[in-house]
Amino acid sequence: MTTGGDFKRAIGLMSGTSMDGIDLAMLETDGDQMVRRGASSFTAYDAGFRKRLEAALETAKAIGQRDDRPGDLADLEAELTNLHAAAVEAFLVREGLAAKDIDVIGFHGQTVLHRPHQALTVQLGDGDALAKRLGIDVVYDLRAHDMTLGGQGAPLVPAYHRALAAGLPAQWAEEMPVVFVNIGGISNITYIGPDGELRAFDSGPGNTLIDQWVKRHAGIPYDSGGAIASEGRVLSGLANRYLSNPFFTARERVSLDRNDFQVPGDSEAGLEDGARTLAFVTAAAIAKAQAHLPEKPKLWILTGGGRHNRMIVEDLTVATRHTAQVILAEEAGLNGDSMEAEAWAWLAVRSLRGLPLTYPATTGVRQPATGGVLARAPGNDPARQPDRR
Repeated sequence: MTTGGDFKRAIGLMSGTSMDGIDLAMLETDGDQMVRRGASSFTAYDAGFRKRLEAALETAKAIGQRDDRPGDLADLEAELTNLHAAAVEAFLVREGLAAKDIDVIGFHGQTVLHRPHQALTVQLGDGDALAKRLGIDVVYDLRAHDMTLGGQGAPLVPAYHRALAAGLPAQWAEEMPVVFVNIGGISNITYIGPDGELRAFDSGPGNTLIDQWVKRHAGIPYDSGGAIASEGRVLSGLANRYLSNPFFTARERVSLDRNDFQVPGDSEAGLEDGARTLAFVTAAAIAKAQAHLPEKPKLWILTGGGRHNRMIVEDLTVATRHTAQVILAEEAGLNGDSMEAEAWAWLAVRSLRGLPLTYPATTGVRQPATGGVLARAPGNDPARQPDRR
């Protein structure tokens, strides 16, 4: 360990709902307000493995207990774990680091099932095997404990967003309230009030529907930059069908699974109009989230892959133009691609310290809750931290 004081050097690993690959980010942090962001990387899954992950979503529907691995899920979990290990090994070589230079890894794994109403969430990924191969302690399974206490198990990044908000450049520091918007497969928002009040929830579809649509009709994995959508028009009837979903008006905020909203039927739109309409739905859903906030934000900071879709950004900018500014994470000196991986590094350190990861206003948990399971590398002190499930 090369860091000093209360700082630990941590690596975060995230494989999100887009299932395109592994985001990796390194931090030096105390798991609280002190964050020194470091290098990051992305390792893409090959097309065959991504196809197997997509098929795993169907297989996972048979899971009744969190440890169940029906069909080929056990083999897939082992392969996914090895891919994550290889990504870390390559990163360490690139950065001139050794395993002894890293205190802990925060390992998200791949979500294949998320049923909050059943307190059931399953992320493929073997934390013990990862720790053994890398020789580095691993904190994993960070969602489950929240759910045993009545929480949704998501989103988990908001506490990290609040830490980042405390360090925003002067240009943006006074623009409170601020909302971080992560546009991944599912979009979620984090509201931070002037007094540090924290609220967070899923806002609706993110990239998943768009990705599924263009894959079906164009044979490509996503709409790069919103280029396809820019050639289409918004079909109001189709958009209104999505936006009238009871999810948006329900008093209780719930976390979403990627299957909670279905892709349009083939006869409902052409390629361009479908992509344009779904981009509009993503932005409109984010704007609708304001109805569930204490006050309208003055600043929206966009993160995640969806911020690259210019039609989503334009639509959100238009929808909020009278009350707020919309900026990309990079304009605030942040990294919108690696932020979730950074959060998992930060959460791992926070878990080691026994600090809360989730709060009643972020996941609906009954009380502020820590979480995570610590997989110790061979030879490391077994008394450092109890497991929490």
